[in-house]
Amino acid sequence: MKKLIVFTLTGAFIIGVFLLGGARRQYSPPSMYARQNEVAAGAADFDQAFGKEEREVAKSMRALAPPPPSEPMPIAAAPSGGLGGLGVGRGGGGIGDMSASSLGQFKGKTNKVAVLKKDAAPSESASDAESGGAEAAPRAWFPETFLFEPLIVTDAAGRANVPVKVPDRLTTWRVLALAHARQGAQAGAVASFLGTLPTYIEPVTPPMLYAGDSVRVPVQVVNTTAEDITSSVRFQSSGATLSATGGPVRVPGAGNAIQYVTLTTSKPGSVLMKATLGDTDAVERTIDVLPAGKRELVSRGGSLAAPRTFELDGPANALPGSEQVRLRVFPGALGLVRSELSAAPGRGGLAEDAYLLQVLGRAPALLRALGAEPDLATIRDLSILATQRVMQHARAPSVDAATMLTEASLQHPDNPVLARLGERLANQVASSQRPDGTCQGANGWSLQRLMVTTSECVRAVQASKASPKAAQRAKAVSLKASGAFERNLARIQDGYTAAAVLASGSVSGTVADALKAVVLAGIQQGDDGAKYLEVNKGTVRSDGAMPSRAEATALAVLALQGDDKAPLADLGTYLLAGYNPISGWGDGRANLVCLRAVSELFKDAVPAGVQLTLERDGKVMAEGLIDASKIQQVISLDANASGSSGKHTWSVKANPPVAGLGYSLTLVAYTPWRDTPGGGLELTTEVPQKLEVGKAAELAVTASMPGGLLTKVRLALPAGVQADANQLSQLVSSNVITRFETEDGAITLHLPALANGAVFKTKIRVIPTLAGRLQSGASQLGPEYAALASLKAFAPKTWDIR
Repeated sequence: MKKLIVFTLTGAFIIGVFLLGGARRQYSPPSMYARQNEVAAGAADFDQAFGKEEREVAKSMRALAPPPPSEPMPIAAAPSGGLGGLGVGRGGGGIGDMSASSLGQFKGKTNKVAVLKKDAAPSESASDAESGGAEAAPRAWFPETFLFEPLIVTDAAGRANVPVKVPDRLTTWRVLALAHARQGAQAGAVASFLGTLPTYIEPVTPPMLYAGDSVRVPVQVVNTTAEDITSSVRFQSSGATLSATGGPVRVPGAGNAIQYVTLTTSKPGSVLMKATLGDTDAVERTIDVLPAGKRELVSRGGSLAAPRTFELDGPANALPGSEQVRLRVFPGALGLVRSELSAAPGRGGLAEDAYLLQVLGRAPALLRALGAEPDLATIRDLSILATQRVMQHARAPSVDAATMLTEASLQHPDNPVLARLGERLANQVASSQRPDGTCQGANGWSLQRLMVTTSECVRAVQASKASPKAAQRAKAVSLKASGAFERNLARIQDGYTAAAVLASGSVSGTVADALKAVVLAGIQQGDDGAKYLEVNKGTVRSDGAMPSRAEATALAVLALQGDDKAPLADLGTYLLAGYNPISGWGDGRANLVCLRAVSELFKDAVPAGVQLTLERDGKVMAEGLIDASKIQQVISLDANASGSSGKHTWSVKANPPVAGLGYSLTLVAYTPWRDTPGGGLELTTEVPQKLEVGKAAELAVTASMPGGLLTKVRLALPAGVQADANQLSQLVSSNVITRFETEDGAITLHLPALANGAVFKTKIRVIPTLAGRLQSGASQLGPEYAALASLKAFAPKTWDIR
């Protein structure tokens, strides 16, 4: 369709306009399952992509909807990444279901929304087709919401025009406009317009399939005219095979007809299915096809100060078409800072929220120092989100929580709320220091953990020196702690603890020299030349968890600053190589020190014009260029890596070589599934034998886990199978589960802690909406607070649905 419409807004207001689809469907679904599949295709994407707080931040950004594939929208396109970019899932975003009755009103001038220009007829190509011209241009752009303009300022006459392109979705579109005058008066209005065609075709396709799936796709032909029509239906696909190519169809006036075609996938990738109704309408749908096997990763990283050549042993027996390679190149600290500003808001937890707040506080100065101009508006919006999260943690914080939140809060001196919070927390941490200089501690703590925790307390209190009283407090805490470190110097024998004490800045002279020697003795060298600080067995962080090598290496960098003999560049290489754009270097505690270390090491900007090359066995797999427009970005090069099983020689080159460029190479392959027994975690799912479209069935679930452990189960479902949310709510009410989340292709159940030897058993009601032989992904089971990637996975199931 892509009709141009212009909304005219009258009234001397500042206006927000939101254009939403799905007010009502313009066809009668062939059956319940077709309607369910259509609704499930996008109704909850926005809520699943973001939590409540993230949605609030997203509302402050312009144009959340993706642009049409053929031409840009006249409004700004959605950000695809970078500083604060919040991506939008399939179906676009939305602002909820708001009705006219919920809008505020006032007496006086009202705000009107009217459609000035609208092409009521079908698109030009469709009109030509009806008169005997060429085939109609295919419809392929189907967002649920495509306009989000939160700030429109009218002219002196109180008018503003908003031109937009209408998507290809056939529905009634709803326009919601909210306005306010500078004097505070408010108003709102709702308008709607119809986007449809006289006759059209609508295939009901799933958003994703697995390689080897065979699905029976319903294709609906709708006639909105009063006359009967006779036409032909044609089916085409790339990346899959179809059981039929179409045929004649007769549709009564104001009625519909259903055609079915079976689509079978053979390899991972994407499938483009096209359905054509004579020369009147055509629709293209893209379906992602995932590998049906166990995901295996082989990775290597380092610095591109010189060409890097190494051997990787690719997973054996890789499924055809499943091998992919991704090379990520991080342009020094600048690229990592920008990457973290985009990724950190999506994480959650006390340490993660403290890290986010600290990064946002340091970001403007960091970015300017690295040669970039910060987006202050976006940083401000994200800071509001981070502040809301941190204030929840700071209501009645423990000393450990106060230690993490103090420095983060004090990174925002211009925010009076955070400044007062930081001072209060700094006082709490300082007051917890014992007369012997140590901080925190409890029965069962090792001396090593006590020294690390004391170091963190000192660093937190030292972050507050804005007033003479605060500076005096910081000096007193540091002096008392230095006495504790000196008395226990002979017992600090591991590099991690020694680095933590040095990084606190509370030791000097012979004590500092002795600790540096311990740190240097613990540094090891990896196969690629990068160096790291080894973590001794039994070493723990302040929270009792074992630190990662990346966290220990970052502390070593901070501890050895200014030491000419220290291999700082090689330690930095290890940090660059260990960075992951999704999780950073691990959890929030690790990220806090790692980003500080990288920022200290790689302060110089990366030059433009660096050529990147990835080779396998001397053959170029991918190439890229860091030009002037990409200096501030994380570069990602992807390539098909078929044939990578077994040992192969890989090479990563930067021309010219740049020490500040870090790379991470990941080889991904899928292999046939083999369950690994043991580990104290077992999961069994029994798929019903008789499954029919539109009829509820029960999926039996049995899980075994250690007693007293809060766990979660992610049950994978095949395409088109939906969970019964009402039945899941009943399980919550009866305390069988504590809560649940649903998404396309999975249900996540959060389980209460069970007694030792107890087994979790339940049945989940599901409703198939598509027929065929369909595979699920791998179901997973593990601790409640573990990352999804670390949960134990179990072999996928095959569902036969009639």
